[in-house]
Amino acid sequence: MIVNKAYRYRLYPTIEQKIMFAKTFGCARFIYNKMLGDRLDYYKETGKRLNNTPAQYKKEFPWLKEVDSLALANAQINLNKAYNNFWSNRKHFGKPSFKSKKTGHASYSTNNQHGSVRIEGNKVKLPKIGWVKLCLHRLLMENSTIKTVTISKTPSGKYYISILVEYENQILPIIPKNFLGLDFAMHGLYVASDEDNADYPNFLREAENRLVKAQRKLSKRQKGSRNRDKQRLRVAVLHEKIANQRRDFLHKKARYLADRYDVIGIEDISVKAMAKRKKGGKFSFGKSISDNGWSMFTSMLEYKLAWQGKQLIKIDKWYPSSQLCHVCGCQNSNTKDLSVREWDWPKCGSHHNRDKNAAINIREEARRISA
Repeated sequence: MIVNKAYRYRLYPTIEQKIMFAKTFGCARFIYNKMLGDRLDYYKETGKRLNNTPAQYKKEFPWLKEVDSLALANAQINLNKAYNNFWSNRKHFGKPSFKSKKTGHASYSTNNQHGSVRIEGNKVKLPKIGWVKLCLHRLLMENSTIKTVTISKTPSGKYYISILVEYENQILPIIPKNFLGLDFAMHGLYVASDEDNADYPNFLREAENRLVKAQRKLSKRQKGSRNRDKQRLRVAVLHEKIANQRRDFLHKKARYLADRYDVIGIEDISVKAMAKRKKGGKFSFGKSISDNGWSMFTSMLEYKLAWQGKQLIKIDKWYPSSQLCHVCGCQNSNTKDLSVREWDWPKCGSHHNRDKNAAINIREEARRISA
């Protein structure tokens, strides 16, 4: 089986290399916007699709030749994918939008052709850039081949490289023995059937006061001034620290669970729908849901389990995990009220914690599905 795996490293480019990175970021963004604009205009005039390529613009804009041609080709591939998704399913995918240079985040992708991208020591060679210093905190998989790389710059001014490698691996599915159920928790990430609760530290909430002060100062700075740039950097560093703390916590939790259980069951909930504000201002969980990163956690858990031949099973969102008694299986419709956190079931005399009971029911449903 051919498997893809990505590695992310911090880059330390020189001043000249930073200038070249900035040119490539700008050219990739420009060619994406230019091609998109021409396609939209052509469609308005003729009602047909336009198949344009970056090569058509190099004569009119000769400075496009200064950067890696594959970065422009990948921008075209991204545009084609967005356009095809829009044409195939307009209800789900929106019309492709123009890329802005004011977001603070920039990136481009290139391909490895005949060793044009390779790592030697603590440096990586990139087309049109040369050898760039990087922090190689872990080695690439043995007997792997570099396929593509993505260079990115964060709003705080740091440079990173994501290297996608391809290698052959035999992943054999295992016979599941250990099962775990996870019930989504608004403030604690999850409640587990056979483990301690995650007790997510709420990194965004903890840093909220510092963020408010920093963003208030930023709003008072004059646009285009040097002080505004300094304050914008402070805000970006705060946001980056929160994101790094969240990602580190989720990676460690996902690795801990993936190493100890063969099958993990979770609810197939719509996080996006839960984050929306309901009518009347009730049940607005947007900040809590965005802070704990449930979608990111489930994605990490899924691929960490798959690497070991294990399973992540998503239980249907209409499965009444909170209403069923895990002892006798009877259903209590009163628990539809979210304020009911604990309840007693007179038929079997069991006392239930709402979330713990739901996690156990999810575990048993995952056991039934995997059988």
